[in-house]
Amino acid sequence: MKRFILTPRAKQDVNDIWDYIANDNIEAADRVLDALNNAVIKLAKNPGIGHWRAELTDRRHRFLLVYSYLIVYRHETKPLQIIRVLHAARDVQSILGTAPDEP
Repeated sequence: MKRFILTPRAKQDVNDIWDYIANDNIEAADRVLDALNNAVIKLAKNPGIGHWRAELTDRRHRFLLVYSYLIVYRHETKPLQIIRVLHAARDVQSILGTAPDEP
């Protein structure tokens, strides 16, 4: 059984990231893609290494920063579910359509 899955939207995010970077530098795009892949493999082995961002979303989602990109995942799923891969400067809360947990 696979240790992780990427949602269709996460797959599209990764493809879009590669395309965007590759417009300027294919080698850099490949490095970012490799770093994201290595991070996802590491997350699948140790899902607790990411961080919960109380200001962005509820407790179902965790985040791991790789370069300027946030890997958004659900740490309690088996296999680990990668929801999105987003540039950290984007409006993550609006994109995810989730609200932070209420105190």
